[in-house]
Amino acid sequence: MTQQQIILCPGQGAQTPGMGRAWFESSAAAAAIFQRADAIVHIGGEPLSKVAFDGAPDTVHRTDVSQPALYTCAIASLHALQERGACRSICAAAGLSLGEYTALHIAGAFTFEDGLQLVAERGRQMQAAAQASKGGMVALIGADEAQAQAVCDAAAQGEVLVCANFNAPGQIVLSGHSSACDRALDASAKVGCRATKLQVAGAFHSPLMAPAAEAMAAVLDRTAFRPLQMPVWSNVTARPHDSSDANLLRRLLVDQIVRPVQWSQSMAALSAETPSGDARPSLHELAPGSVLKGLMRRIDRTFEVTTHDKPEPADASKP
Repeated sequence: MTQQQIILCPGQGAQTPGMGRAWFESSAAAAAIFQRADAIVHIGGEPLSKVAFDGAPDTVHRTDVSQPALYTCAIASLHALQERGACRSICAAAGLSLGEYTALHIAGAFTFEDGLQLVAERGRQMQAAAQASKGGMVALIGADEAQAQAVCDAAAQGEVLVCANFNAPGQIVLSGHSSACDRALDASAKVGCRATKLQVAGAFHSPLMAPAAEAMAAVLDRTAFRPLQMPVWSNVTARPHDSSDANLLRRLLVDQIVRPVQWSQSMAALSAETPSGDARPSLHELAPGSVLKGLMRRIDRTFEVTTHDKPEPADASKP
């Protein structure tokens, strides 16, 4: 019996200068994906691939750059794996925040080009919303949801401060006004957890991203969606999307910009609903990085993730 695969797609934070170059140089299929992307996305007059491969760190980490670059890099690595005979029996997909678009393309929701245009616009709108609001994010280590909410309640003081990312047990990210984030650093110690302010452009997955959500609603309404060919987990509901309700899917993608990412809950549900033993699918994290593998270790250690940040000789023999 051929083992099936579940594909995990990285989100913002996994980007790094040079991402995808090794796949581009070693695989004609990966190179073709980057070439298709270069025909659509240019950053400062340069094609997307050149910026991803050679751009300065400050450029690559920009939201309007990292989102289309991450989407393209992940799809390029998948095409390269399939060119080598791997990952050809995919039964489900999930992606962290931006990665949900990658997962939806894999499931057949929209073409590569339509997905790239969506994530490029999402990146531009979120970058603009970040620049228009003085926002930030704070990572809480060792906090449960009740403790995280207590930090928000204590530190908000009339400003926005919300739980934005449930990444894994004991790893929750807060998002809101920069001054509220500063107060959260002190408030966290009072509930017994550690806090670190993140170097991000703005308050993602919070109400401060409402202008980006409104803009994306109009863009998504103009995009053709096809029925999903496999389950794709929603970051908003921590459940698989309705495979045939395109309007609900559009609404959840809009909501995702301003509501918390429930990655920990999604992966726990995925694990609970996946067969055990020999019938259990294997998990594969697309390029770049290995962030999702690290989170899965904290969510469910019985579910091993194979990462594909760069090509390896063994890739050709992996199911």
